[in-house]
Amino acid sequence: MKRILVVDDEDKIRDVVVSYLQKDGFHTLEAAAGREALQILQSEPVDLIVLDLMLPDMDGEQLCQTVRSMNSVPILMLTAKVSENSRIKGLSLGADDYVIKPFDPREVVARIRTILRRSDDSQLLADRLSFQEGELVIDSLKRLVFLKGEPVNLTPNEYKLLLCLAKYPQRHFTREDLIEKVLGYDFEGDIRTIDQHVKNLRQKLESDPRNPKYIVTVYGSGYRFAGGAR
Repeated sequence: MKRILVVDDEDKIRDVVVSYLQKDGFHTLEAAAGREALQILQSEPVDLIVLDLMLPDMDGEQLCQTVRSMNSVPILMLTAKVSENSRIKGLSLGADDYVIKPFDPREVVARIRTILRRSDDSQLLADRLSFQEGELVIDSLKRLVFLKGEPVNLTPNEYKLLLCLAKYPQRHFTREDLIEKVLGYDFEGDIRTIDQHVKNLRQKLESDPRNPKYIVTVYGSGYRFAGGAR
């Protein structure tokens, strides 16, 4: 049974989301504030977090960033902010998806199932991929990435995107290809979400993100992985 932590200071919203999740077979944990959520995360295993951006004791974006520094648990953001910049910022901080308030709780459950399915169904071709004389290593059994021997903290979507590209060096993937392979064919968000995930990966993997040597742009179309195999 998957364990979902619902973080929202509005009792009615939290109760509705929890009720629908429990009806769908999930085990739920609840927090009404950011610090309470962190305490739960430090003591309980969690498979996904539903996170409201507006919390009484800390900004939800701040909590997202803190959680992402701790582990790679998937995060679904609930937000009343509708601007594109707000959504992009949430994704850049490590959120896997977002739902705008007011929302249909059935959509929240569907989004959660999609995120969890993406996390569970990763298809791996090799146990260990190594590039640039071992500078970048992807351990697909442990789902870990190392850069110059140091672990790199990636979100589940960032990891899946990197693995998708690295399995086929020099192959050109369109944005549509990557949306389907990484986010799922039923993803209904902005196609530029892939661009944000690529930007995040470059910040974490490249010594000069503006001149990447691993994930390079195929202008007007998509991306390819250019790192030479060991």
